[in-house]
This record gives sequence, C-alpha cells and structure tokens, in this order.
Amino acid sequence: MKDISVESFNNTELAFASKTNWQLKKAYYLFRIVNNNTMASIATFSAMTALKMHLPVKGMVKATVFTHFCGGETIEECQINSQKMADYGVGSILDYSVEGKISEEAFDKSLGETMKTIENAKGNPNVPYCVFKPTGIGSSLLMEKIQLGETLSDEEKNDFARIKERYDMLSKAAFENDIRLLIDAEDSWYQDTIDDILYELMEKYNKKRAIVFNTYQMYRWESLDNIKKAHQLANEKGFVLGAKLVRGAYMEVERERAEEKGYPDPICVDKEATDKCYNDGIKYCVDNINNMELFNGTHNEYSNYYMAKVMKEAGLERNDPRIFSVQLYGMSDNISYVMADAGYNVAKYVPYGPIKHVMPYLIRRAEENTSVEGQSSRELDMLKEEMRRRKNK
Repeated sequence: MKDISVESFNNTELAFASKTNWQLKKAYYLFRIVNNNTMASIATFSAMTALKMHLPVKGMVKATVFTHFCGGETIEECQINSQKMADYGVGSILDYSVEGKISEEAFDKSLGETMKTIENAKGNPNVPYCVFKPTGIGSSLLMEKIQLGETLSDEEKNDFARIKERYDMLSKAAFENDIRLLIDAEDSWYQDTIDDILYELMEKYNKKRAIVFNTYQMYRWESLDNIKKAHQLANEKGFVLGAKLVRGAYMEVERERAEEKGYPDPICVDKEATDKCYNDGIKYCVDNINNMELFNGTHNEYSNYYMAKVMKEAGLERNDPRIFSVQLYGMSDNISYVMADAGYNVAKYVPYGPIKHVMPYLIRRAEENTSVEGQSSRELDMLKEEMRRRKNK
C-alpha cells in the first residue's frame, strides 16, 4: 500500500466519495457563506434570534448548517450518518454538544446522555470512543476555586464530590463496557483541577489499556512537558496514559485573561511554535506507545502525514489500535477519508443534540472556519475541484 504524503490530501475523489452531487453543492454554498465574515455573522445572528423568538426556522437550520456539522438531534438520528462513514472505514464519536447549562439538573442530564452514548458504543467497532465536556457535568467556577486553593463551603464540597462521582460513574461504565472515554479540555485556570481527577481515574481504570483520556491543548507552551510529566506518573503508578492531542480552542480568551490578570501568556508565541509543540507531542507519544495511547485530533494535513511517518519509523502497523486520527464531522474530509483508505484508524467527532441547544457549537464552527487562516477557503477549493472532476468524468 502506498505511503501517505502531504499531497495525498489533495485527492478529492477519495475525500468526497461518500457525498452525492447534491450534498457537494450544498456543502459548497455553506462554505461560501462561512468564508465571508459579514455573511457568516448575519446568518448565525439571525438563526439564533429566530430560534429564541420561536420563529419557524428550525427546519431551515436543520437542513443546512446543522446537517453539515452535526449527526442529528438524538443518538438514533446519528445512526444513518455513522453507518455511511463506517462504510468507508471512518468511525464515529458521538458528542452531546449542549452547552451553557449550569444547574445540577442539567449536569445530571448530560451525565445520563453520555451514559447512553457508552451503551450505544458497547460492542460497536464503528464507535471507538465516547466523550464528555467537563463543564457539561460540573461548575467551572467551582473547579476554578479549587485550582486557586480557596476555601470551599460545605455546599461547594458536596458539589465537588458530586462532580468527581459523575466522572467516576462514566469512567466505570466505560471500563466495564471496554470503551475509551475522552474528556475534553477546558480553560487553563481550572484545567489543573480536571487533570488531577483524571490521573486518579487513570490509575484506577487504565491498568491494562487506556480507558480514560486527558486532552492536551498543544498551543499551550507547557503542554508537551505536561504530557511527559503525566507519562512519568503513569510509569510510577503503573497505568497506561490516554493522551488526546489537539491544537486548542480558547486562544483569544486565554491571552486576554493573562493580560488582564498579569500572568505569563500560556499560549505559544506563534503558529510555528504551536506546530512544533504539536508534532513533538505526536512523536513523543508514538515513541512511548507501549504504555500510552494517542488520539491525534487535528485538521492539520502535515500533522497527519507526520503521524504516519513516525509510525512507520517506529515499525508500527497502520491500524495499530492504540493510535487514531480524528477530525470534526463536516470538516477536513480530505484527511479523514484519505487516511482511512490508506489503512489508518480514523474517526469523526459527531456532535448531536436539540438544535436550539447546539447553536453555540454551530456558531463556534462558523467562527472557526472564518477565522482560521485558509480553513474555509481550503474546503471551498476542494469542493469546487471535486464538482469539476465529476462534471468532466
């Protein structure tokens, strides 16, 4: 089988093999909107306003941006899209993407929904991981107080005990069903609290393989050292480290807060430094894969090529079950489908949930595609090329 190269990701025939001509055109016009700052802002503001006013726009939102970036409103609705991807060797990671809910009732609802995704993944080789977001099951303000070492009230102590209980319930369910569980990253000012919980759970549940995974945002200059320290802890405590690598999602907020509070900027100085940190992280994980598992969560073409390269240099099989390449549903199909066709383990993060509650996620995707240099333009160019290829076929 031919080796992966950066040029491999230009193969539009493979990238869009699962899409009909109509789906290609719809994606093309969607990314045309996303590629225009003004149009994207107007569209997202209008959609949010209309949904809040209970205007009949749900069908329009669901037929356009929602179906492109989300698998459905329920686990059951996601099944059709998951099976379509599975036909091409691409797995699904169902992500309950309801945000902004801060009550204990909402936290328990998110807990219950994540439990359902674990049950759905049981015995299903097309669903290699489950996932939850820490702020979906616990208060960020409380986790921040703990990281700062502040004194907690009795009520806060009980709330934190409940947070840890939710983490353990999900980790135990994942362990009993032999499902890997990803825990997303959060803001740096309470991430240490999350880390401490996760390393305790890894010691409990990751004895033979990685069940619990921590997320490392590699645009933070200390992340590679954090991985190395966690790996050292894994060696000392006798557990397998689950490492999910991403570039990161909160750069502007992190920098603004650092300036406001007067502490060093936690973000790498530039994109080149971030890329180096990320790729060094890949190499470290692959070089130490005997007691680590790597979740390579990136839309960067070079980082996926680099992963393939260092795997080959380490003498690893392309489908080594300890290593996955993962992208978001609706984005970077040229990476996902090309890597899968070449024999690597690949999956997509598939967000789902009620449309009105998933809108914050959809707005972030629109903003990300607009702000990340070349992201939506790259998607547009590839969609145009594939439509041209099919027309001239």
